[in-house]
Amino acid sequence: MDRELSEQEIVRRESLQKLIDLGINPYPADTFDVNNTSENIKKSYVDGSATEVIIAGRLMSRRVMGKASFAEIQDSEGRIQIYVNRDEICEGEDKTMYNTVFKKLLDIGDIIGIKGTVFTTKVGEISIKVKTLTVLTKTLRPLPLPKVDTDGAIHDAFTDPEKRYRQRYVDLVVNPDVKDAFIKRTQLTNSMRSFLNEKGYLEVETPILQPLYGGAAARPFKTHHNTLDMELYLRIANELYLKRLVVGGFDGVYEFSKDFRNEGMSRFHNPEFTQMELYVAYKDYSWMMDLVEEMVEKIAMDLHGTTEVKVGENIINFQRPWKRYTMYEAIEHFTGIDISEMNEEIMSETAKKLGVKVDRSMGRGKLIDEIFGEKCEGELIQPTFITDYPVEMSPLAKKHREHDGLVERFEAICNGKEICNAFSELNDPIDQRARFEEQLELGKKGDEEAMVLDEDFLRAIEYGMPPTAGLGIGIDRLSMIMTNSNSIQDVLFFPQMKSENKND
Repeated sequence: MDRELSEQEIVRRESLQKLIDLGINPYPADTFDVNNTSENIKKSYVDGSATEVIIAGRLMSRRVMGKASFAEIQDSEGRIQIYVNRDEICEGEDKTMYNTVFKKLLDIGDIIGIKGTVFTTKVGEISIKVKTLTVLTKTLRPLPLPKVDTDGAIHDAFTDPEKRYRQRYVDLVVNPDVKDAFIKRTQLTNSMRSFLNEKGYLEVETPILQPLYGGAAARPFKTHHNTLDMELYLRIANELYLKRLVVGGFDGVYEFSKDFRNEGMSRFHNPEFTQMELYVAYKDYSWMMDLVEEMVEKIAMDLHGTTEVKVGENIINFQRPWKRYTMYEAIEHFTGIDISEMNEEIMSETAKKLGVKVDRSMGRGKLIDEIFGEKCEGELIQPTFITDYPVEMSPLAKKHREHDGLVERFEAICNGKEICNAFSELNDPIDQRARFEEQLELGKKGDEEAMVLDEDFLRAIEYGMPPTAGLGIGIDRLSMIMTNSNSIQDVLFFPQMKSENKND
């Protein structure tokens, strides 16, 4: 071991050896057949019934009182008090299990199993009278439990964000309320999955390792396949593969995908993230807006029993219908400037006047995106659809049926951030090739997020892709909103972190 042990760690290792010397296996292999939970016991116990239960969990507190003790154990659902009587758990004259094991060799955080009967104490607390106690896991590190003064003041709480994210396993034990956000996240994906399944769409899987990255404007992670001796990329989106399946004859497909973008990190961005992408044949972006409203409203109801969700200081209402602006309307609404007829040079000067940072690599579409992001996005708190984007911003979207220079695209913005992106998908292979070639030119100008040209995808749509509506919805962002979380790290069990500077 290359680090110095603390005093408590040394004591725990000594206790471990003493358990072994007593013939007690501190890490037994046998199944321990739990038949109840702390929460269920509290909800279902009828006073005076003396219900027999088997439960397991961590020892979280202990009050030794001679021949009897009270303690608390914590399982996956909460804490419950246990009552340990020396003569009850120790048969005959040998009192080792109580006097030595329970009182001296067990530590806070150790995992134990108990069998006993439920009763109510004189002060009315539902508890378990222990008949047998089994050591299931001896812990070698002390938990960073907070200390509470007699006046209720809390000290040394495990609240440092970096430690909480890096040691999520500890965070979940000592801050059990953290679990609620992750339970709601799973409920969110279950709600979304059931909604899509009921519509008759097929859940599929597509490659994470790809010879070409595509489907979004982003920088990829690179890797190398030794056997094939070829460079591969971690996917930045699964769009182009799902569209290939629509070409192949599936009318509705979706995937919950892990995607990877080699870009900056913030409280809204993690290099590895989850999104759900959906593609439905013979539909357009107007139809998809209605579906998104319906689906997210259902998710809010499933998670909260209401369409109103508290996010920070705001109450966000997901009840249909949501407000809608075109992108040009939104920019004019929030800046007072109509940019719809501006060329690239005038647009760049306008952006500078608005205090938006620009550089020489930005084309007209990128400039519009920057103006919208700086001046509009943060103002959109209630769920709002932004529609009809400039063609330069959307290489995979179909040209607008009525307005030249625009595409049929929308984003849903909520609490100042994008939560989904959708198109009437471009299915004209000649137009698609031209758009890819425009992206190549942007890449030559220095745009590191420009898309690459995917010949196999072009070949696929040359075989014919039906009119299709496509959607990508960020599960992490939506989870932040639905759980009132301030940072994306709060809805990821194990967010990406810098390397530790020390071994602790």
